[in-house]
Formats: sequence, structure tokens, C-alpha cells
Amino acid sequence: MKRHAMKRQAGVTLIEVLISITLLSLLTTAMLFAMRVGFMAFSKTDTKLMDNRRVVGAQRVVEQELEGLMPVIAPCGGPGIKAAFFQGETQTMRLVSTFSLQQAWRGQPQILELFVIPGEEGLGVRLVVNEIPYTGPVEAGQLCPGMTQDPETGLSVPRFAPVTAGPNSFVLADKLAYCRFVYLTPAATPFRPEIWTAHWVKAGWPLAVRIEMAPLEPDPSRLQPITVVAPIFIRRAVDGVYADN
Repeated sequence: MKRHAMKRQAGVTLIEVLISITLLSLLTTAMLFAMRVGFMAFSKTDTKLMDNRRVVGAQRVVEQELEGLMPVIAPCGGPGIKAAFFQGETQTMRLVSTFSLQQAWRGQPQILELFVIPGEEGLGVRLVVNEIPYTGPVEAGQLCPGMTQDPETGLSVPRFAPVTAGPNSFVLADKLAYCRFVYLTPAATPFRPEIWTAHWVKAGWPLAVRIEMAPLEPDPSRLQPITVVAPIFIRRAVDGVYADN
């Protein structure tokens, strides 16, 4: 009898098994929940880092594209009519640059078309760029069918073909409240300050370009698209004769 009682005491009851399984389940659930929270936090942090890198990278790309501007003189319209290949409008900018998205500073020059289009579902706007391989002034001149008279200044300025977004267009900045281009114009008289203007109607190239933009939904926890100012180090006269003409 004594030996039989000892065997019964060494066993595990059904209640104890159920309690053990319940505790194990709760512990496993808590561990899975903690892992899920950790993965979600990691995913959010990684997303913010990628967004920050995208914003910084896009702004740096725009600066390098403008810094690589080439002073191309292209035919524009009829025989013997030439103009500086530079289109400067509020929502459109066209130029030739030695910097490209695909090949950076190592590839051939590109005709860059930077322009602003509506965002998805009509919310905000986005900054887009087209890259067209630059093969020479004659091919670039095909984008300038002729000259026109500026209604405000009366000056004869190049008339460029419209830009369009396509499957190869690259979005530099998205979800913007606004985006516009402004150009630094030399002073009309000596010892006067330069003037920022929304339309470039001078012969040649501006002293600098400012791209003004702001986020559609500001978020203090992330880097936001900000205004980019890039100086243009071109002081070449359009009607001048140079060795590389």
C-alpha cells in the first residue's frame, strides 16, 4: 500500500497539464507579439531612412545636373538662326548637362527636361526629368523649332517644343505642395543687385537656378523636400566666336 501511494503522488494531474499548456501558450503568444512589434518598428525605421535618402539623393541629383550645364549654341528655326540651348520657365526647364542619372559624370552629355506634372489622383505635384542623349547642336536644335517674341520684354527668345512624361521619365520628387523654377538674372545696370525671375528671356544662361518646393504633407520626423539653389558657372557669350564652335 505504501509503495502504491508513492506512485500516485509522482504522477501529473490533468489540471496541471492544462495549466502548463496555457502558460506555454501565453508565453509563446507574448514572444510572437514582441517580435511583431520589433519587426514593425524596424520596418518603419527602414522606411523613414529610405525616404530620407531618397530626398537627399534627389536634391543632390538636381544640383549636379545644373552644375554640369553645357553652353550649347544650337540652331533655332531658319538658316543661320542660333540661340543658347536653355529653356527657363516656371514649370519647365531644358538644358544640356554632362551629368545624367544613369551614368553620373562618366557618360555622354544628356539633354535634360525637368518639368512639373500633377501627382497621383490629382494630389499635389511631382518633379520629373527626361534624359535624351545629346549628339550635337543640330539634333538639339530640333527641339527649338523657331524664335518668338516675349510679350513682356519684346525680346526675341527661343520657342521650344512642349515636354511630355513617358515610361522613361524619372520622378525626382513626389507629393509636393508646389514646385517652381526661378532664375537669377544679371542686373540691367552696373552696381545693381541681380534679380530672380520666373521666366528666362535673356540671351545666354542665368547666373543661378532656384527650385522652390515644399511637401504636400509636412512630417517633422522625416526629411522634407526643400528649396535647391544651384549656381551656373557659364559666362559664355552667345554671339561670340570660340575655338570649339
